[in-house]
Formats: sequence, structure tokens, C-alpha cells
Amino acid sequence: MAICQERTVIITGSGGGLGRAYALAFAAEGANVVVNDIRLDAAQAVVDEINNAGGNAIANSSDITKTATAQEIVDDAVAAFGEVHVLVNNAGVLRDGMFVNSTEDEWDMVMQVHLKGHFCLANILSRRWRDQSKAGNPVAARIINTSSGAGLQGSVGQSNYSAAKGGVATLTLVQASELGRYGITANALAPAARTAMTESAMPDLVKKPEDDSFDAWAPENVAPLVVWLGSEASGDVTGQIFETQGGRISLCDGWRTGPTIDKGARLDVNEIAGVLELLNEQAAAPQKVWGSK
Repeated sequence: MAICQERTVIITGSGGGLGRAYALAFAAEGANVVVNDIRLDAAQAVVDEINNAGGNAIANSSDITKTATAQEIVDDAVAAFGEVHVLVNNAGVLRDGMFVNSTEDEWDMVMQVHLKGHFCLANILSRRWRDQSKAGNPVAARIINTSSGAGLQGSVGQSNYSAAKGGVATLTLVQASELGRYGITANALAPAARTAMTESAMPDLVKKPEDDSFDAWAPENVAPLVVWLGSEASGDVTGQIFETQGGRISLCDGWRTGPTIDKGARLDVNEIAGVLELLNEQAAAPQKVWGSK
């Protein structure tokens, strides 16, 4: 049997790119799919593709950054399919530029879409799933968030995006810790694939090969991991951040306490430089910020 048979998934920003690839892959594994995108025509095109292939999908263009309109997405899903089991927070936006040139409007836009967009639907659904669990009903719910290499190690020219995606990563850790008792897992991806955003940022790097070699940047490469995380089979995996591109999956190994020096008493200001020098000698070299020299 298909691994997501009779499960319903909401995928934000799924009118193209990675979201479209996820939607098609979930449908191929038996899931009912809610294709959410602010571009209703793009969402409907993906729905038509799924339904014409024998799957089940509906389109939705409600705003993910407001609780009231995010509730519309859940209501549409429940009306069409009876329940929601999986949320894939995929929608995103870029407002690139060096930090010193960033504007408040650009900063707010990126935070609104990435951070608040990750909050609204997840909060609504977590409350729903918690109430089901407390009522004694079995819950096997999944939250799949989208971070980025920029959020894990920073990216020159993307201070707003890096900050937002770093926030998504730590949000995922807290969600996993708090929600596990209700049968909810939370994991995040840091995917690398050809999308409208990456094509605008680094077109030469992500372009499709002209020969028949493996297309490592194809968004379809990321989909199997996402679909598996959305299945009941992934119940023991939570609080993880996965970097993935092509045929590669890496488990992120971050946010650990590193080398420590403890004097056992208050440090004097004149001791700080020496302590930090020793700590840096003992620590593993950090990964470089993307785009730095």
C-alpha cells in the first residue's frame, strides 16, 4: 500500500518549484493534497495534474500569514477530506541585499512570510491535534518545516532570509519537544534545489544539465524525504534538521555546547581574551558563511 494512503497534507507555496514536486509525490503515495499558493491559477494547475493522474487534490490561495485566513485553509481541507494529518510549510520569499542597504519593509516581508507563515497553520493544527489526542483519539500528525543553509550558517546578502530561516530551525526544535506528547512530530528541511528563488539568485549553478547526466538540482530529488517524513512510518523521527540535495541527505549537527572553560569564580575582564583564545583553539572550525571569502 502507498505510504501516505488516506492521509491529508497541506503544502504551502505548492504552485511551483519544490512545493509542486512535494504535492505530486504525496499524491503518488496516496495522500489527499491541499495545494496552497497565493497564485490560484498555479495552484489549480497542480491540482489538475494530480486529479488527471487519478489522485485527489484541491486548490487554495488563502494567506498563510494571518490566523484567520490560515484557518480557511484548514477548513477547506477538512471539508474536502475529513481531516488533516500533515503540514508542509514550504512557502517563501526573497528580498536580498547587503545588510547595510536593507529596508524595514523588506525585513518585515521576509519575517512575515517565513516566520509568521510557519506559525499560523502549525498553531491552528497543533491545537486541533492536541484536542484530538486529549479526547483519546490516536494522532500521527507531522509538521515539516523549511529552513535553509542560509539559516544554518548564514548567507552574504541575505541577512533577513538567514535570520528567518534560523528562526524556523529553532522553532522546529521547540515544536518537537512540546508536541510529541500529542503524537505530533516536527522536522525541518534545508533543501537545495532549482526553484524560482534559486534561479534568480544563482542561475548558472542550478541550471538543468544539457546532457543526460543526473540533474542534482531537480526539486523532485527532495520529495521522497518529505513524503516519508509525512507518513506514519516516521513517528520516531522528530526534532531533526535535514540538509538535502540531489541524492544526498545530511543530518545537521548544530546547537551543541562546545568547549568549556570554568574558573569556578567570576572571570576578570583581563582574563577574557585568554579564555576565548583557548576555547577557539579547542573548537572545531565553523562552516563559512555562504558567499564569504
